[in-house]
Amino acid sequence: MKILMVFTSHDILGNTGRKTGFWLEEGAAPYYVFRDAGVDLTLASPKGGQPPIDPKSDLPENQTPAMTRFKKDAAAQGVFANTRKLDDMRSENFDAIFYPGGHGPMWDLVDNQDSISLIESFYDSGKPVAAVCHAPAVLHRVRYNGAPIVKDKRVTGFANSEEEEVQLTHVVPFLVEDELKRLGGRYEKAANWQSFAITDGRLITGQNPASSTAGAQALVQLLAKQRASAPTAA
Repeated sequence: MKILMVFTSHDILGNTGRKTGFWLEEGAAPYYVFRDAGVDLTLASPKGGQPPIDPKSDLPENQTPAMTRFKKDAAAQGVFANTRKLDDMRSENFDAIFYPGGHGPMWDLVDNQDSISLIESFYDSGKPVAAVCHAPAVLHRVRYNGAPIVKDKRVTGFANSEEEEVQLTHVVPFLVEDELKRLGGRYEKAANWQSFAITDGRLITGQNPASSTAGAQALVQLLAKQRASAPTAA
């Protein structure tokens, strides 16, 4: 099983002057879900190298067991510090693609043509696409059979009410919930900050940081199901 994780390279939060990046839990928790399942993992980002970590994600109140494990894991830190360049990635080398969130992707991945083409290539070839929290925003220009990839799909992503709580409604380029609905997605959500992930066909989305483990587990389960149903060679 080979999974490509795509991280942001963007570290400025709109016009606030504050730092952003990927949310550490959303990188660490899926990383360990995948590694513990024996997945062959590759990490990539637009610029390659160390993706920026949102400093807010590492505050004391946001610590999780996966983050604690990551901070004691020099090998994992080395993997994160050396992401490959996104434009070198090809869907034929992987079984699925997974996007962690944080606010960073809202600026450098949502309109990134390498990312858009890569997602379309994965999906067109029957491979799963997964994104959690703000990362479902990377789907907003992705098309399948001439229509938005999320059209008529059950989807979730960072809720308007969650964006309001962190007071960034007027900072982000668009609201993930509103955009998924505008594109014809059948948006659903749980209570703010609760784990909630949806699998609809080959598309997996998670609502918020707490959903990153569930989203990653759903992807592993979907790949196992695909492998079990694949025809065996004579």
